[in-house]
Amino acid sequence: MSSDAGHPFAGNLLLAALAPQDVALLEPHLSRRDHARGDVLFEVNQDVSHVTFPLDRAVATLVVPLAEGGTVETATVGHEGAIGGVVSQGYLPAFTRCVMLVEGPTLGMRADRLKEAKRASPTLNDLFVRYADCLLAQVLQSVACNAAHPVERRVLRWLLGLQDRLGSDALPVTQVVLGNMLGIGRTHITGVLAKLQRQGLIHIGRGRIHMLDRTRTEAACCECHGRVRRHFETVLGAIYAPAGEIVAVEATEPQPQPDPRPSKGREARA
Repeated sequence: MSSDAGHPFAGNLLLAALAPQDVALLEPHLSRRDHARGDVLFEVNQDVSHVTFPLDRAVATLVVPLAEGGTVETATVGHEGAIGGVVSQGYLPAFTRCVMLVEGPTLGMRADRLKEAKRASPTLNDLFVRYADCLLAQVLQSVACNAAHPVERRVLRWLLGLQDRLGSDALPVTQVVLGNMLGIGRTHITGVLAKLQRQGLIHIGRGRIHMLDRTRTEAACCECHGRVRRHFETVLGAIYAPAGEIVAVEATEPQPQPDPRPSKGREARA
């Protein structure tokens, strides 16, 4: 685990968790780029040839476009993770669109270079396998939440997830963007946010939604945010600050797996 500001990849927690020998495998292949809000990193059915690591407060979101023109968010990724070719290892058609939700810098590399590095380092491979599991958990819990829970709780779950990645009470998201992420019409999302504001959980500002009371918001939310958080803690060794921000993840030496083949002694006795 590393949260050292002097680490070459300190802006991304997944990369900052890597030991020096694993840093050396990736560093020559990474390039930095600045993104504006709304930049599309990849589109549906495009081959995903690169892996992108958001830095600092940059946040990207995976959305599924709908036939009638709307979109629904399936996962949000910030400085705790990576996007593109994480589960599939790249070079397969994307099922979702990836859009920058909050502007900022990223590091990117070709997916095949990351695949080579994972082959060379069991520790690096183990970290990315565990992160891919957490990303999938986020997607699955989002599906369950959208299907089963009232819209007010879905909104709180989404806002808490964004706050985890930004570490700020002021979230740079408009009512329109939030409605698009959750597949909620503009009139409906305006009413929902007004209700949450009357309850003292949020304040709607100009281009911002301010989180007023993290503890009360977590209590008013459904179980979905807490379940994903616990999975990140258990599987990825994620550490959260008291205010909710993810501040570190952990790389661990993978344990040797037992040989599933029977020993010669067992074969002789069989």
